[in-house]
Amino acid sequence: KRARKETHTHTNMFSLSASSFVGTSVSASFKGRQQQQQQPQQRGALQIRAARVAGVEIPNNKRAETALTYIFGIGNTTAKAVMAATGLENKRVRELSEEELTILREEVDKYKNEGQLRSLISLNIKRLKEIQCYRGKRHIANLPVRGQRSKTNARTRKGKSKTVAGKKK
Repeated sequence: KRARKETHTHTNMFSLSASSFVGTSVSASFKGRQQQQQQPQQRGALQIRAARVAGVEIPNNKRAETALTYIFGIGNTTAKAVMAATGLENKRVRELSEEELTILREEVDKYKNEGQLRSLISLNIKRLKEIQCYRGKRHIANLPVRGQRSKTNARTRKGKSKTVAGKKK
């Protein structure tokens, strides 16, 4: 085993002089730090971190096909269909030009996604509840809708288990 070099050295935040104990003056190194803090820091140029498509900021560092799946309602299959329809190369989002992003946005807008899709789903569930069909009743009772067993398991829908006295067999 090699001995690890000690690179971390402790420096005092305040240099104390004999006069600082008395309270007559502040040390010179402390004054230097105060002046450094008062000067405004220069920032770099403004960078665009993510492109907005369908009201969602898709990540810049991922390829376009993968980045599209961050939009609610667009999965792998739809993302591939969008890329095929636009004829764009599947490169990273940060490498796409503004014209290519505009083409991508127009194609994505042809599909139901985000707010439109969420409202459609909630309206469908509301309709099922109103007509009192089996699926609607399961939604009302907060139980699994698609035929799963609910005697045991189904904890995601039912919530934390409540102990019932005398229910062993």
